[in-house]
This record gives sequence, structure tokens and C-alpha cells, in this order.
Amino acid sequence: MGKTARVPRMTALLAAAAAGAIALSGALPGNATPAPEATGSAVPGDLAKAFETAATTYDVPREVLVGVGYAESHLDGHNGQPSQSNGYGLMHLVSNPLNPTMSEAAKLTGLPVEKLAKDSAANITGAAAVLDSYADQAGLSGEARKDLAKWYPVIAKYSHSADAPTGRLYTDEVYRIIGAGVGAAGVRTEPKRVTPDRGAYAKVAPLGTRTPASIQAVDYPGAIWNAASTANYRAGRSAAISTIVIHVTQGSYAGTISWFKNPESQVSAHYVIRSSDGQVTQMVAEKDTAWHVRSANPYTIGLEHEGFVSQPSWFTDAMYRSSAAVTRNIADRRGIPKDRAHIRGHNEIPGNDHTDPGPHWNWTYYMQLVNGNPNPPTYNFTTYGSGVRVRSDAKLSASIVTTLPGPTQVFVTCQKQGDMVTAEGTSNNWWSKLRDQGGYMTNIYIDHPAAQLPGVPICP
Repeated sequence: MGKTARVPRMTALLAAAAAGAIALSGALPGNATPAPEATGSAVPGDLAKAFETAATTYDVPREVLVGVGYAESHLDGHNGQPSQSNGYGLMHLVSNPLNPTMSEAAKLTGLPVEKLAKDSAANITGAAAVLDSYADQAGLSGEARKDLAKWYPVIAKYSHSADAPTGRLYTDEVYRIIGAGVGAAGVRTEPKRVTPDRGAYAKVAPLGTRTPASIQAVDYPGAIWNAASTANYRAGRSAAISTIVIHVTQGSYAGTISWFKNPESQVSAHYVIRSSDGQVTQMVAEKDTAWHVRSANPYTIGLEHEGFVSQPSWFTDAMYRSSAAVTRNIADRRGIPKDRAHIRGHNEIPGNDHTDPGPHWNWTYYMQLVNGNPNPPTYNFTTYGSGVRVRSDAKLSASIVTTLPGPTQVFVTCQKQGDMVTAEGTSNNWWSKLRDQGGYMTNIYIDHPAAQLPGVPICP
């Protein structure tokens, strides 16, 4: 998607939902990037404090607040820019006809909508107030509020998903994050394995439960069939399929699926691909015309990728490989050349004003995968921050091998414990050995919630 909701028809609806409150001009100042290995940064420190304060004020477990925020945005407010469903901030407070969390937050906190949208601390406060309200409605009180397992239906309601399976998809992801722990943007939660009390959702089949009908419906073997609303695409084609278009959702996987199932959205894509593991959901049959690139819709197939254009941490190796497999399969079945003239970004399609997949999308790597290069370069993690130092050993006194100018895909070959590093409001003594840079960097600047990276061996 790469910009905002694409459909003019939504303008009046969104304006009505916001009751005239959203008049968001300009953008949030970008969060100041902390100096590598520094003692902290005001902005990340403020985020950690904001979570603590909101959790205490509204009696919402901090792990729940952080888990929702990480699932929605990787704790990035995206400079106050809206998601595809008109959601704002790192907690994704939404203003559309089916999700009123922004207007609810404004009513509950007394804060103006513009501040809730653009100020991260206010955004966290607003989300906590909404979750608190939903917990009250669910009868969650007293000691039960401290039980993370009991928050499942509250979190599911916060998602305002289009249906119960999508709500379960959203909420299961939040609990996965709570179980893994978070370490990002100066905010840290320790891993907490929780067996959620799903309540009524225990009877809801998880998204991806296959039936004979769903297996027959998909064009790509292995995809999950979850149909978009029939109001959001046109049956049939008026032109031969010749182009595959790469999009970025500007929102979460579950949120995007829910949005395409919302008949008011008037937008869809054929496939949606998850960041964490490359899971593929097909929502429109390839024989039908999804609404994703305006006048080019009749001859294109659209692949949406979970994440945000400005945030490379979403573009995981699992996502690249899964997406490339889908693209290769489509091209081979339909005789589409596997080149950049026929596999294009949304921003490259004439008559469109979107920016996705953006400057962080690795086209070289992606096309190598699409064409079956047996030995493409592999990356297993992404860094964040700018000016991050890579050292000859896991010590602050070790010589500097190189400096990473900004978010970079890296391959971590192994990790080991070394000097304790304090930055972004947290401390960590685990260091990663980077294959391509030939040195070590603190795990604080690896964009993964765990202090010790999973699946990475200990350095000998």
C-alpha cells in the first residue's frame, strides 16, 4: 500500500467516524536516534516511562500494552502517518466506521485527537484507557486484572477484527510476543509463557485451518484461503494477467486481512504475507480483479507484505523467501517473465501515488530468490538505529571495524556474552558476530525482542 487508504469513498465515512476531530497536518518529529552504546535516549526513555505510567494509571498489565504495541507497529509511531485503515501511532488508535478506538480514547482521556495521533506517550495512554474500558465491560477486575491469561477477549475486542478467526489471529500474535518478550525502542519486557484463557475464542478455528473447500480455492499451494469481502473486488478479468505487483501493507498482517474483509474499505489484494514467518493468506482468486493499483487492476496480481515502508525490520528473510516462492509460482503458471519489467513495485505502476515497497525493499535479493538462485545472500536479522558500531570483539574497548549508517540486513553467525552495554533504556551483555561485517555488535541494536537471539549458536 505504502501511503494511506486508497479509496476516495472512505473519506466521508472516516470524517464522520472521527466526528470532525482528525485534522492531522504535518508529521510527528522523527524519534531521535540514540548514539550507539550510549547510556540512553530521552525519546526511548520516555516511551518506557509512558508504558509504565499508562499501565499503572489504567490497571492494564504492561506486558499487554507492550505486546499490542509491538504487534501493531514494532513500537514505532511512524511520524503520525496513518495506516491503511486510518490508524495512528504505535498503539494504532483507529478511526474508521468499524473501529472507534481513536474516538473512544479521546473521550476517555480528554486528550485531543491530534495529540493522540502524533504524540507517542499520549497514544499509549489512549490505548490503555480503551483497554481498561473493555476490561471493565468484560467484568475483569481485582486480582484477575493481573492475570495475563484473562486479557485475551479484551485484546481481541481492541483489534475490532472483521470476524472471529481474524480476531484470534491478532490476539494469538500478541500472546506470542508476550511469550517471547520485547526489547525495542528502549522498551523491554521479559519473556512470559502464558496459556491464554480464550473464552469464546477457544471454539473459533484458527485462521489457516484447512478444509476441502479452502484447499480447492487457493491458487498457490500452501496458502490459507480467507476471502475478501465481495464488495472489495470485481469478479472476472477484462485483460490478460501480465504483471505482479509488490505492496507493503502499512499495517499489521491481521489488521490488513480484517481491512480487506471490511466491505467499507473498497480495497483488496490477492495475497497477504506475514513478516515473522512468511505465512501466506490468499484473499482474492487470481481469476478475479483485486482493487490495489487503480487502472492497472485488470492485468495485475497484488502481493501485500506486512509492515511499513519506513521500517525495514518488517522485511524478514522468511518474508522475502515466502513471497518470492509465491511470485515464482504465479510467473511459472502464467508464463510471466521473471524480470523487473513484469514484477514491479506499487510505486512503479503508472497512475499511482504510493511509495511502497520503498527504499528498504531489497529488490536485488528478491529477484535472485524469484529466479531460483541457489546461493543468494541470506540475512536472518535486521539492525536499527544509525551509527551503530561493529567491533573486533564483544568488548567496548575493542577496535571499531565498521559503522552501520542505518537499518541494515545482517547475517548473525553466532553470539556470545561480552561487555554489558546500556542503551535505549536497557542493558544487555549479548553480542552478535556479523558474517559480512567481520565483527561484533551489541544485540541491543538487533531488531528482535529477545536479549539472546533464538536459533543462533553460541560462538566457540
